[in-house]
Order: sequence, then C-alpha cells, then structure tokens
Amino acid sequence: MGTKSKFSRSFFIIFEIRGILQLEHQLHQYNLFHSKKQGAMAKPIKIFAGRSNTALAEKIATYLDMPLGNAKVENFSDGEISVNYFESIRGSDMFIIQSTNPPADNLMELLIMIDAARRSSAARITAVLPYYGYARQDRKDRPRVAITAKMVANLLTKAGANRILTMDLHAAQIQGFFDIPFDHLYSSVVLIDHIRTMGLENLVVASPDVGGVKLARSFAEALGTDLVIVDKRRPKANVAEVMNIIGDVKGKNVLLVDDMIDTAGTLVNAAKAIQEAGGKKIYSAATHGILSGPAIDRINGSVLEKVILTDSVVTGHAPSDKLEVVTVSNLFGEAIKRIYDDDSVSCLFDSKNIKKK
Repeated sequence: MGTKSKFSRSFFIIFEIRGILQLEHQLHQYNLFHSKKQGAMAKPIKIFAGRSNTALAEKIATYLDMPLGNAKVENFSDGEISVNYFESIRGSDMFIIQSTNPPADNLMELLIMIDAARRSSAARITAVLPYYGYARQDRKDRPRVAITAKMVANLLTKAGANRILTMDLHAAQIQGFFDIPFDHLYSSVVLIDHIRTMGLENLVVASPDVGGVKLARSFAEALGTDLVIVDKRRPKANVAEVMNIIGDVKGKNVLLVDDMIDTAGTLVNAAKAIQEAGGKKIYSAATHGILSGPAIDRINGSVLEKVILTDSVVTGHAPSDKLEVVTVSNLFGEAIKRIYDDDSVSCLFDSKNIKKK
C-alpha cells in the first residue's frame, strides 16, 4: 500500500510538471505570435523637412539615428510650390518639420506637404513647428482685424494634420484653437542649462515688459535669482516712453528673457534702462530670433553683452558677434521619439530627461 501510494504521488508530480511545461510553452508561443503580429503592424516612423529650417531638421534626424525622408520641394517659375514624396509613406507615422516664420511661403509649403502626405495615406501626420508663425495676432484687440493664430490652426487641421508639436507659443492659450492633440515644448530647459554653464554671478532675471513676466519668473525660479520687471509707459501720444524698473538691479548682472526678438526695440531700450539704473553686464535670452529690420544694428549698438537664441528659425540677418545660438534639436528629437512610442512628453519640461548626443 505504501509503495503504491508513493508511485501514485510520483506520477501526479510528473503529470503536474508536464502540465506546467506545456502551459509555459503555450504562453511562449502566444507571446511570440503576438509580438510578431505587433511588430508587423507597427507604423514605421518617417521624418520629412520643409525648406524653412533644414539645418535643424537634419540635427533632429541625427538625434533619432535616422535619415530625413526623400522628398522634393521646389518652385515653378511663377513661384508656385510643388511637393513630391519619393518614398512610400502609406501607413507611416509621419513628422513634417517646418517653421512658419515669414515669408508666407513657409506656411504654404507646410500645408502642401501635409496635404500630399494625407493623400498618400500616411497613418498619422504630426506637424512639427519649431516656430509657430502668425501667433501674435491671437485676439481681436482692435476693430476689423484678423485673428491669424486661429486661422493658421484651421488651415493646419483642414490640410490634414493629426497632431501639432511646437515650442514657446507667443500666447499659450493658442493651444485652445486646436481640436487635435497639441504638444507644447519649452526652450527654457535648454536655455537655462546653457546659462548655467556661463557662470554668471550676482545675477537677476528681468522681463523687458509686463507681458513677459510669467516666462521671466520661470527662469528666475530655475536659476534661483530675483525677478525684475521693466515697466514701460507712454504718458501721452508722441511722448517718449518712460522706463520704470521694478526691482533692484544696482551692481548686478542682468538676464533679459523673452519668447522672441523681432526688431529688438523693446529689448534694447530695456537694456539701456537697466544700465542707467545701475545694472552691470546685461545679457539676453530668447527662443525665436526673428531679427527683422534694424534688429542687428540695434543689438550691435546696444549695451547688451550677449544675446542667446535657439535655432528655431533661420533668417537672412547679418552676422553679429553678440549673437549665440543654442540648438533645440535634442528637445524636439526626444519629443518626436516619445510621441511615436506613445510615451509622456511632459517629462521634457526637465532637461534631465533629454539625452545629450
């Protein structure tokens, strides 16, 4: 009886082990099948670039360890834009990189690229705008004016964009003009890291006007400095602006921050007012360097030591020893990777999550 019982127990154990092994084999086959199925169904990623900022697009592609897609963007003799993709984009997760700073051809070129991608059956089209042009007209502040920020949102959506990726909008509420997913990056994570390497001591951060206080405060908090505001007022028409400095700049180095520099009038005047109030060395950091009209001459003739910009736009301005450009290619490259992988993009608000390449 004892021998029979031991035999039965041994047989039962062997049977259990065999069952477990069979179950593990079945699970392995199931996982293998579904991983192959998912791999076969995964959308390929494609990166294409318009002509507004090919240098930045190439750096983004380098960060992602992949080439830019093969496409031809050209003009007919009358200036009309033509786009032709020279590789299959059917079923792809497609990212089109194009800043929409003037001239208006940059915006039109992006719209045509989106339309061509949609008609070529791309699975998802993400418009990557390092600089979102026409954003300054974001409300009806005077009679009979356009709201171009909303108009551009409508154009991008109607053309076929499924998602928008951009950086440092002139007004953050422009995100609300879209009914498609919208990812908004901040260049401050890149600029602040660069400023830290400059070793500026006894530093304060200043906003050149009241509208830029929120941005300046984020820099001040990150750098652990005080905040200063340049409040400009015009007592009456045809009377020069009066600059009031809110905060202490006497004997301190000052960093003026803004989202963009266009003609540089506000920036240069603010720097002069800060110097007259006792500021020592004055620097500036801005995301988008439009630098139109007299901007370069104003900067060169100003009291500014250095103007730090990102490479979000390429303009035809003259070179200047006072300009220093910091790339945001790693920031955009990591954002594109995370969007493709369906990972969080908000973690890129911390520079520690951006890989250096």
